[in-house]
Amino acid sequence: MAKENQKLLRVQERIRKSRRLKALWTASNITAINRMHINDHGPTHVRIVTRLALKLLRLLLDAGVRPGVVDHGLPPEDAEVVVALAAALHDIGHVIHRAEHELLSLVLAPGLIDELLEGIYDEPARTVIMGETLHAIYAHRRDAVPLTVEAGILKVADALDMEKGRARIPFRVGEPTIHSVSALAIEKVEIRRGKEKPVMIFVRMSNSAGIFQLDNLLKEKLNRSGLKDYIEVAAEIQGEEKKIIERYAID
Repeated sequence: MAKENQKLLRVQERIRKSRRLKALWTASNITAINRMHINDHGPTHVRIVTRLALKLLRLLLDAGVRPGVVDHGLPPEDAEVVVALAAALHDIGHVIHRAEHELLSLVLAPGLIDELLEGIYDEPARTVIMGETLHAIYAHRRDAVPLTVEAGILKVADALDMEKGRARIPFRVGEPTIHSVSALAIEKVEIRRGKEKPVMIFVRMSNSAGIFQLDNLLKEKLNRSGLKDYIEVAAEIQGEEKKIIERYAID
């Protein structure tokens, strides 16, 4: 995932070894899954968002899109570090509460960022990377407008973690909702090099209910990301449409 970016390799190795981060991810899932019966916000979500975000970033960089770190005189590859840090830290505020978790993540993240960057960046680059990471974390909230490519990428990548595996837990422990049913309809999300635009997001569905994920959730985040001019989205049902639920009733 880190390719030849040595700074990214070192940061990701520290992320993997961080006991504090693992504790925060586990506790976040206790809030999200055990207490609120919503979907995963722990280590699996982090891995998926990181992978998707770095793929998006690399395709955009290849197309000549300018990342935010360049505004500070840093090289474009440092954008990968910002994206990886933001993906790892964007949901840790769930350990405090789901409500305003983006802001609560900002409370917890700075000390962790300092630990993860120690000895890899000198000042002022270290503070710049922290600031850009915190901006991306804040801007992944629904109503925030990202001011950098890195923040826009996190916003989109977070929305792209929609494959059916993420919906199984809330579907099992709670009442079926359009959120869980539509997520169960998403079989695969692929990020490819686009033909008309630099990036193509292609979604395979088993049921047309998956359109809700795209039209209600992904569309809004993409439109607010600042990246819609660079990303095209397509979806299709492959094979026979599958039934997700047998019956629904309102008590």
